[in-house]
Amino acid sequence: MSLTKTERAIIVSMWGKISTQADAIGTETLERLFLSHPQTKTYFPHFDLHAGSAQLRAHGSKVVAAVGDAVKSIDNIAGALARLSELHAYILRVDPVNFKLLSHCLLVTVAARFPADFTAEAHAAWDKFLSIVSSVLTEKYR
Repeated sequence: MSLTKTERAIIVSMWGKISTQADAIGTETLERLFLSHPQTKTYFPHFDLHAGSAQLRAHGSKVVAAVGDAVKSIDNIAGALARLSELHAYILRVDPVNFKLLSHCLLVTVAARFPADFTAEAHAAWDKFLSIVSSVLTEKYR
């Protein structure tokens, strides 16, 4: 699966807006993930998972920064996320389905924060992009 030129333009354009709220979006995405899919909390036994905690904010920032790395390397997402894929597969041993769950929560958060920009075309482009990101992150599991 690859992105079209139009889809890439949508992703890059919206990223300009998303990146200005990256920390808040990352935190909200993780809060949404843990509320909607409580089984994902098992990977964070040492975290304070209360809404807005410093640990959620810090990890949310890392998550959105990784998405930003994928956007910046939109023509080589696999290369941009290779180390992250290895970390999650070999060290952290995260269940690969969690990447899809996280992607969905990020999609919902972006849609809620940017309703005017989140057209049907933008939704489709971001869904496809995040599917590629999830696939790349699960590459080391295969």
